[in-house]
Amino acid sequence: MELDEFTKKIAGLFRNTAPNLFNAKTELKELDEWSSILALSIVSMIDEEYDVMLRGDDVKNLKTIEQLFNVVKEKSEKEND
Repeated sequence: MELDEFTKKIAGLFRNTAPNLFNAKTELKELDEWSSILALSIVSMIDEEYDVMLRGDDVKNLKTIEQLFNVVKEKSEKEND
């Protein structure tokens, strides 16, 4: 799993935000388009693409795409052990 690929997948869920605004340091909750529906879409995409189930607490305290990526990567590695 690569951070750039992960970032592109996250950006693809946003319909009204320019793709060039997304990078590792992007704070998702600061984007105008952010909503609880997008949060659910992100959780669903992560489950489908990476076979990782996130809990509300996993997402609630995260700010950046990189932080989210690191949680997904960590959970993925634990589940594959």
